[in-house]
Amino acid sequence: DGDPITVGDGAGRWGRAVFRSADEPELTADVIVVAEAESTVAVGFALIKGGRPELVVQKLTELGVDRILPLTAERSVVRWDDTKASAQVERFRRVAREAAMQSRRVWLPQIDEVSAPGEVVVAHGLAAAEHGGDPIDGSVRALLVGPEGGWTTDELVDHRTVSLGQTVLRAETAAIVAGTLLTAIRDGRVSPPA
Repeated sequence: DGDPITVGDGAGRWGRAVFRSADEPELTADVIVVAEAESTVAVGFALIKGGRPELVVQKLTELGVDRILPLTAERSVVRWDDTKASAQVERFRRVAREAAMQSRRVWLPQIDEVSAPGEVVVAHGLAAAEHGGDPIDGSVRALLVGPEGGWTTDELVDHRTVSLGQTVLRAETAAIVAGTLLTAIRDGRVSPPA
């Protein structure tokens, strides 16, 4: 009689429907409202030459990161003018919508405009990923990942640094690891070190 589908609005509401015609799906169940997470997590990642920022946005969305912040660090080779930056952010938002549909995520992440690390504003728990930093713990709610050349001393001056492991990771990998750790701790899937 029709193909079953799941429909959602990206703002916590979803339901099952049957696709009977090209005009519109027919809702077959009550709309379910999922509350937004009490504790949100954010990942900022520096744009790098030859990088794959769409992959990072896709994976962070699938993992359940609530806010994604594309960054231009002092050592970033990539420098977009305002027009290109706006176009890329819109592309990131499309990628996030597609990833949310694929992963059946009911809340779309917030994708910020491209900014410098010093312009990032979060309520609490901001840290920068840095090889040799402290172990990550439950107080970290937003993690910034630098370019492959690393952060400058000036960029780190106001940030606590945390480690993502013992090896040096590519920037894209580091951002995905950051999202994995933050969402796992937030959701209680792992316990941070005491």
